[in-house]
Amino acid sequence: MKKHVFFVFLFFSVYGYAQVSIKDSSIYTPLVSLSYGYQMPGGDMANRFGNNSSIQINVDFKTIPYIMLGVNGGYFFGNQINEKMFTSIATPEGNIIDREGQFANIKTYERGFTVSGTLGGMFHFKKPNPNSGIVVNMGFGFIQHKIRIEVIGNNVPALDKDYKKGYDKLTNGFLLTENIGYLYLSNNRMANFYFGLECLQGFTQNRRSFDYDSMSQDTKKRLDILYGARLAWILPLYKKPPSEFYTH
Repeated sequence: MKKHVFFVFLFFSVYGYAQVSIKDSSIYTPLVSLSYGYQMPGGDMANRFGNNSSIQINVDFKTIPYIMLGVNGGYFFGNQINEKMFTSIATPEGNIIDREGQFANIKTYERGFTVSGTLGGMFHFKKPNPNSGIVVNMGFGFIQHKIRIEVIGNNVPALDKDYKKGYDKLTNGFLLTENIGYLYLSNNRMANFYFGLECLQGFTQNRRSFDYDSMSQDTKKRLDILYGARLAWILPLYKKPPSEFYTH
């Protein structure tokens, strides 16, 4: 019963806050955003991958005392693989022979995702309103990445189905994040965006039981770093205040 009373109280408190004019007062509001980021690798990540793109969905909660809480999930991808691969099945010249005795056509890609929670604060400006300003936050979560292997024609027996797992270098672990940027919420709700800089540090390890390139289990502890810029389009979910807020 106490839990039900608490959630009812929370609902009406949030509803009441959302009635306040965004132009004149700091408000509580959930913020749902879709963002694009361009990231560069550092640490052990730079030995394996090149620059990548990232698509991310965020759900943030801006509170009245300028505290920011959020959760997000992102997917990152790229085309540049720096690490030497397929050493156990390639010819001395680096080619791989398919079933027909021809050189195989093999594509490799970077693929990965992140999930994290964030906590931060806002340093607000007077204009355009008290709900826009510099946002700084930190977070923690989970990161995973691997090398996607695509065999055109699926005609290389050594790279059939589960054999790819011996080469894909599936890696994951604990994630730390830091972000700083500018949050803009317009007075008319038409234009809302975020632009900022970010840095991610993954404390990771290869999760495959055997790596075919080194012909051993990879037990190295890794520090995978990604840093770059991010631009987000935001949908604020606060309720529009009654018209009398604007007519008095």
